[in-house]
Amino acid sequence: MTRILLAEDDKAIIEALQKYLRSEDFDTVTAYGQREAEQILAESTPQICLVDLSLENGDGYGVCNAAKKRNIPVVFLTASGDEMSVVKGLDMGADDYIAKPFRPRELISRIRRVLRQYEGTSKNFVLGEHVIVDLEKGQVTKDGKIVELSALEYRLLTVFINNKGILLSRNKLLEDIWDIGGDFVNDNTLTVYIKRLREKIEQDPQDPRIIKTMRGLGYRMD
Repeated sequence: MTRILLAEDDKAIIEALQKYLRSEDFDTVTAYGQREAEQILAESTPQICLVDLSLENGDGYGVCNAAKKRNIPVVFLTASGDEMSVVKGLDMGADDYIAKPFRPRELISRIRRVLRQYEGTSKNFVLGEHVIVDLEKGQVTKDGKIVELSALEYRLLTVFINNKGILLSRNKLLEDIWDIGGDFVNDNTLTVYIKRLREKIEQDPQDPRIIKTMRGLGYRMD
């Protein structure tokens, strides 16, 4: 389910949007002020942000800036006819805007369009709610902090990413790691590296949510 950060200081709008977004299979996390929204962005990774320009203890520009640093798309909610605010937001890197009052179906259409564009161009993969893998830079971050992976750990992670949603047997993983790296990896070593990788990217390595064990079959990344 796609998670949306909704930063809006009008509680009536938040309640209405939450109900509608939920009916369209979107999960929402809400913030009334800039500081609260920035804290959410520091601790989790929503797939997209809906941001009102007017917020408690700040404004939507600060939230946009924080989101774009993590390469998260932003759609601004603006007052009708406020052209200068729209221009400033787009210049900061916002991906789209919609003027209030807006039609809910139009908002959903804009959200989905931005997500499609983002998925088509992004080199980033969001794993769970906390981990971002930048394949272009070869960099992994968790809650905004760089995760140091060994070369083999990173290669193992990319094998899972390239086969997301597919059940991978241990033999298949061994073959792919050997093909990619040319390193000798046996079955025991694979167990060790999966354990180390989980310790670095999972919130709870004892209850993994990113790399799941399919008992007797292998592993799968959802």
